Amino acid sequence: MTRTLAHDATVLGACPHDCPDTCSMLVKVAQGKVTGVQGNPAHPFTKGRLCAKTSHYQERVYHPERLLYPMRRSGPKGSGAFERISWDEALATIGERWRAIIEADGPTAILPYSYLGTQGIVNGLTVGDPFFNKLGATISERTFCDSGASTAYVMTVGPTPGMDPESLAHSRFIILWACNVLSTNAHLWPFIDQARKNGAKLVVIDPVRTGTTAMADLHLRPRPGTDAALALAMIHVIIREGLVDRDYVDRHTIGFDELSAHVAPYTPEFAAAETGIDAGIIWSLARDYASAQPSAIRIGVAIERSAGGGQVVRAIACLPALVGAWRRPGGGLLQLPLWAFPVRWDHLHRADLATPGTRVINQWKLGAALTGGLKLDPPIRALFVYNSNPLVVAPDQLRLKEGLAREGLFTVVSEQFITDTARYADLLLPATTQVEQDDLMFSWGHLYLTLNRQAVVPQGEAISNAELFRRLAAVMGFDDPFFQRSDDTILRESLDWDAPTMQGISMERLEKQGYARLNLPAADVYAPHAEGGFPTPSGMVEMKASMAAGGNFVLPTFRQGSHEHQSGTPVPALPTYTPPRESGIREAVPGARHPLAMMSPKSHSFLNSTYANHRRQLARDREQRLYMHPLDAEARGIRSDDLVRVKNDRGAFVAVAKVGDEAMPGVVVAPMGYWIAGSRAQATPAALNPTALGDLGGAPTFSDNAVEVERA
Repeated sequence: MTRTLAHDATVLGACPHDCPDTCSMLVKVAQGKVTGVQGNPAHPFTKGRLCAKTSHYQERVYHPERLLYPMRRSGPKGSGAFERISWDEALATIGERWRAIIEADGPTAILPYSYLGTQGIVNGLTVGDPFFNKLGATISERTFCDSGASTAYVMTVGPTPGMDPESLAHSRFIILWACNVLSTNAHLWPFIDQARKNGAKLVVIDPVRTGTTAMADLHLRPRPGTDAALALAMIHVIIREGLVDRDYVDRHTIGFDELSAHVAPYTPEFAAAETGIDAGIIWSLARDYASAQPSAIRIGVAIERSAGGGQVVRAIACLPALVGAWRRPGGGLLQLPLWAFPVRWDHLHRADLATPGTRVINQWKLGAALTGGLKLDPPIRALFVYNSNPLVVAPDQLRLKEGLAREGLFTVVSEQFITDTARYADLLLPATTQVEQDDLMFSWGHLYLTLNRQAVVPQGEAISNAELFRRLAAVMGFDDPFFQRSDDTILRESLDWDAPTMQGISMERLEKQGYARLNLPAADVYAPHAEGGFPTPSGMVEMKASMAAGGNFVLPTFRQGSHEHQSGTPVPALPTYTPPRESGIREAVPGARHPLAMMSPKSHSFLNSTYANHRRQLARDREQRLYMHPLDAEARGIRSDDLVRVKNDRGAFVAVAKVGDEAMPGVVVAPMGYWIAGSRAQATPAALNPTALGDLGGAPTFSDNAVEVERA
């Protein structure tokens, strides 16, 4: 469907970013140009407010460094030297190079790499999957974010949206676990604040002191990677002190007796030794959580980022059932409400187009894949990057640089800017921003569909991701009409409009209102599991997970592209504590080369690496910082504002030290997202991040990372 764009108008839009808030935006257009954006005041979750990242989105659209035309490399790889070419020349070059590679080595010598640089159903995670599956390229397995937590969650309670985020306003006791709400989920805060005004207690569990922890009634700081010990100790106390809702447990759970025996050794005293949290506080936390109903737990993405991260979520997912928190609105567990959206992921991924047995490479291993570390046959000879900036977000940064610098690697990058990754491209392709394209947004933080309509003509020769893959399909001779569908067709085919949750929702309603809440009860009455009904094989909360039988299980696909991740090692049926692999901070280890644990949380002003080249956002977060506790700084002769070198056997980067209580003793904190091009020593925290995967779902282990710090 072709629409005429208004010269002067307010257009209904939606924030495109990988954020749980998925804000509804009003895009103001004057004389054919975006003059400003604001949060939609009518949207019940956005409530008229945008975050510090997106409140001046027009500056991104008209940024002087915006990539606007196809470009060809004119200097050495990594130099950032390019010359303008036409779209016809760029597409012809891609087709010629890919066909030659396929003829010589087969299609698996081509590797796509993408993630959630934009989150929309039309232009987001899955936009290129059907094309690359049809091409026969190596499958790029995406397990960066929430794959481990989702695997654990599904094993325990099934793919349920869980509690309505808005129902937190009715909670009496709230735990924010590994979730810096004010920086990464800001629109949830008003509901938490309302609960607090109503008398609710707020507990935040996070090793780092943040703006969110400053608002808490109680801030607990476990050592990184030890959260499962804390959760299991809470279960121990609840069972030992008879705080269990036996009626709920008997009717709606399986495995309680086995869990009761299993947690006997996980005493608060055991957890205190592991976490560093006083045993008495753990006793009190468990009692208060069980007694103050309805109680709620909100877990953040960071919770999975250690060797035993999946088991942390397994343990936490048992807690609401033990105390009957699911009985009332405002009680239960909040992970990913996206499970409620009837998105036809199979139709978007088109895994059926992939040849059975096609090679799969986890994105976490990109550095090794490009440099021979995985001993691939055939080797990767072409890389196609879109919706991602792997040089900043992936680990193994030094080896990744080496791989991208290979003259024999044909690299194409679709981008809005010449990012660190784009500097190594042979061809650059200009991508549209959200105000220059159509899309439909699901959310992983609330229960509203949000429509984004194109507000202005694209700058330069930028095109949307959907249009890019239409052009690539034509170049490669894919004549199936599926590959030439319009954006509106993709949008309409992406949802099951007949699903119960879509009752009363139509495109006409979305066009008029810009958003629609899924057809679910209002937050003040919505208690989805008051009478059980969990979407697990048993229909109950599986404290002893049936999916763990035999050690293999399949996670329902929604974020992992065309491949459904399977675990190849036995999975404990009961939640179990796995200590961190690298951390040496439980006890001081004399002579340890890397005695500090490094965490690299999200920055307040960046969305991963997005906005890290914007003057407004950099004015707040400036250059790379490293937060250190005074005890660790003093032992190394380091003061605030000193330049420090952070290192381990994988690499090193230079940062400005900030000494204070943001970091706990034995832990240093380096916010991620800064670009290499603007960093000292041309490296970022990604240079130190481990490539090891967690216990479930191929999850990353950012926070299971041992380092040392010295004056630079």
